[in-house]
Amino acid sequence: MKLQKKDILKALEAITVPGEGKNMVESGAVTNVMVFGDEVVVDLTIANPSLQARKKTEVEILKIIHEKVYEKAKIKVNIKVEAATKPKVNEIKGKAIPGIKNIIAVASGKGGVGKSTVTANLAVTLAKMGFKVGLLDADIYGPSATIMFDVVNEKPLAINIDGKSKMKPVESHRVKILSIGFFTQPNQAVIWRGPMAAKALNQMIFDAHWGELDFMLLDLPPGTGDIHLSIMQSLPVTGAVVVSTPQEVALADARKGVAMFQQEAINVPVLGIVENMSYFSPEELPNNKYYIFGKAGAKYLAEDLEVPFLGEVPLVQSIREAGDIGRPAAMQTATPIEKAFEDITKNVVLEVVKRNKALPPTEAIKITTMAGCAAVKK
Repeated sequence: MKLQKKDILKALEAITVPGEGKNMVESGAVTNVMVFGDEVVVDLTIANPSLQARKKTEVEILKIIHEKVYEKAKIKVNIKVEAATKPKVNEIKGKAIPGIKNIIAVASGKGGVGKSTVTANLAVTLAKMGFKVGLLDADIYGPSATIMFDVVNEKPLAINIDGKSKMKPVESHRVKILSIGFFTQPNQAVIWRGPMAAKALNQMIFDAHWGELDFMLLDLPPGTGDIHLSIMQSLPVTGAVVVSTPQEVALADARKGVAMFQQEAINVPVLGIVENMSYFSPEELPNNKYYIFGKAGAKYLAEDLEVPFLGEVPLVQSIREAGDIGRPAAMQTATPIEKAFEDITKNVVLEVVKRNKALPPTEAIKITTMAGCAAVKK
């Protein structure tokens, strides 16, 4: 029997490639068919890279040619995998919030490293520099912004904006704040699955009237999970700040946090790493530094990952006390803590300016160089 290429192609029309709605000929998966006597070579390109998909496709080709064309045909199938290009989340993210120029995600791979403390102090320092600032406490399961800004007993009011009812963020220390903590009791655990948590976040993001903001800070939960993905898919995040302590166990998780933002499907620029609890200086020995959790671990991690090191925050009792009474430590004037947070905040602003210069300016990522430089000069 003389094999014909057209008969082979006709038989292959009965097979659908995994992940495709069309048959493999119509979809263009079959790139070439060659016939040499009773030998058949089929070149195929598929997007599903799994071994199971490739093997299944090969078996189906052998079977259909043997059944429909020639049962003694010697068949060779060459399968090339070209994984479908995943759209970058930055390019398909949900609608930007009108009036908000820059959205900064503050994250940590590990809990307990002071991420919320750093976020709160970044927020008040930006406000002191003259920026309009908002803070979204996106840590659904462990909200702390209400305590750190002394607004535990406050509630967002409903206001009418263009005929729609919107939440008005609570304002404290010139920072606009929304948190799930406003809607739960202090002793109430939030026991929600991912979709419920994402819905609550979307309401605080899009059903609120934030007004004009130069910066919105997102206090993310620790780790790399569902909430992080929901945020990245909902908002055009300008950049991320990762917080870590110098100890190895925290650095290992911080590395994962940086990797999450650098994933191709997320693609959020990492503005840098902040090292919290860098060292301890006793009050009676102010010139002595004790590196309780290790020395310069986050700085070395930043160098290793080739991301900016934004600065270090010492382990000081007053930072904890200030957070507990709702008056972030950076508000204390003429102190080493104020200076530390000023330096970190200036570095964040500079990195945002650099980041926005490298990308087409849009409302979601726009910050003027003049504003950034003015903040740095203060």
